[in-house]
Amino acid sequence: MRGGERRPAGDRVDIQRKGGGPTRFSRGGGRRAALGPMLREYIISEAMHALGIPTTRSLAVVTTGEPVYREAVLQGAVLTRVAASHIRVGTMQWATAQGDESATRALADYTLARHYPALAGSPEPYMALFDAILARQASLIARWQLVGFIHGVMNTDNMALSGETIDYGPCAFMDAYDPATVFSSIDVGGRYAYGNQPPIAQWNLARFAEAMLPLFDPDTDRAVIRATAALERFPGLFEQHWLDGMRAKVGLFTREDDDAALINDLLAWMHRRSADFTNTFRLLTRGRLAGDTANADPDVEAWRHRWEARRRRQPQSLAESRNLMGQHNPAFIPRNHNVEEALLAATSRDD
Repeated sequence: MRGGERRPAGDRVDIQRKGGGPTRFSRGGGRRAALGPMLREYIISEAMHALGIPTTRSLAVVTTGEPVYREAVLQGAVLTRVAASHIRVGTMQWATAQGDESATRALADYTLARHYPALAGSPEPYMALFDAILARQASLIARWQLVGFIHGVMNTDNMALSGETIDYGPCAFMDAYDPATVFSSIDVGGRYAYGNQPPIAQWNLARFAEAMLPLFDPDTDRAVIRATAALERFPGLFEQHWLDGMRAKVGLFTREDDDAALINDLLAWMHRRSADFTNTFRLLTRGRLAGDTANADPDVEAWRHRWEARRRRQPQSLAESRNLMGQHNPAFIPRNHNVEEALLAATSRDD
């Protein structure tokens, strides 16, 4: 072990090959993979880890020596991925599709013991499990939004019950702020757009609830009522995590009722001006979002005065606010053009 590396924490992990072809657990997917997408997952997942966002990790990418056929013939590769586990919403759907309630119950019991052991003694462990998974997903999606991350393909096979980001396909970090930004060529309707990620997460959780219904209550109607009530808490939980994170991004330690309006007005200005998501918050951190020149944007100047007035109403100093902002506004993200350059170098020049 090299100097400076952390020793293993002793946590259990799963190791999986991605891109090796179908298995008997594949639900119509599990294709062989090409080198470029596997390297993209390596880059982006490690960036997410560095940003402190729960994620699977990439251990290695190896070429297979076999061709992979897409629009062109590509070099085959396999990613070795490390995760808290690879149990997903789709895994629960697969178990339920077997038509044997004992399979669903066994998977739920395993998930509970593996990822949520503190809930084992709950009087209603399956509802408690669903509530805990919902809460983790609300927190995770909020953290994606706070750094401008767009997953690209948020289907139920790509939502891990552990609360980790998993399966990086056509994903990217947003440059110019636009909630409608997508990064999947097949997502022509914007189903997985940046601004649609929270409701899609809730939709996935609804599919998870459907699979779990027999475990919630023997009476289907009562089970649906209970699942619906739990699902309806998702938007509020997400909003709480997102707003707390946004407060930190603009240097606010305290809470006021108008904070959401203040932040949404900044985002609206960013959208109108196609401002870079990451750089805008870095400029704000350094006090350079709006200059004192004749060319200053009057809209952002007006917003800056509101923000400064709000900041002065908290006991923390300007230096403390900027320190908070520096901790929550990354200076570096894997820029799309840099990622593409790296992938091109690897796939075309063996670099």
